[in-house]
Amino acid sequence: MAANIRAWSPEDSVAELTDLLHAAYAPLAARGLNLVGLTQTDEMTARRIARGECMVAADSGHIVGTVLFVRRSQDTEWYRRPDVGVVFQLAVHPDFQRQGIGSRLIAAVERRARATGCTDLALDTADSASHLIAWYGRHGFRRVGRLQWPGRGHRSVILSKRLAGGRRG
Repeated sequence: MAANIRAWSPEDSVAELTDLLHAAYAPLAARGLNLVGLTQTDEMTARRIARGECMVAADSGHIVGTVLFVRRSQDTEWYRRPDVGVVFQLAVHPDFQRQGIGSRLIAAVERRARATGCTDLALDTADSASHLIAWYGRHGFRRVGRLQWPGRGHRSVILSKRLAGGRRG
């Protein structure tokens, strides 16, 4: 059965989403990256969900993927632009990777970004995660900057994608 992409529901389990993030980001930890999603608590997951619009991929009643869309973030100069929507905590459980779920989550967040007037969709990832940078590149994202998150031992690259049909606003 293909995972169903839908909006986060109050009936969904924050603990299940946190566990998904830990599992999905574990291979990056093995590469020496210190990502928020690896160690965040259920309380932090709930705060992050409240910051934007969370979407999940559900399969047989379990959350197997997620993405968080924030209409405008104050985190970086690029993210503060009024025409830029931001993607956070895109993750797919390792058992469900390479099935197109990540691509479907990106497509869903692109549709939502366009509907809210965004002309660009941005995100960041560790600059040493070349496989992720290449994956985002195949989805139309380009490098637009770099940043250093406080408390992280790696630099990140900011990637952005121009959205076809996005309204200026």
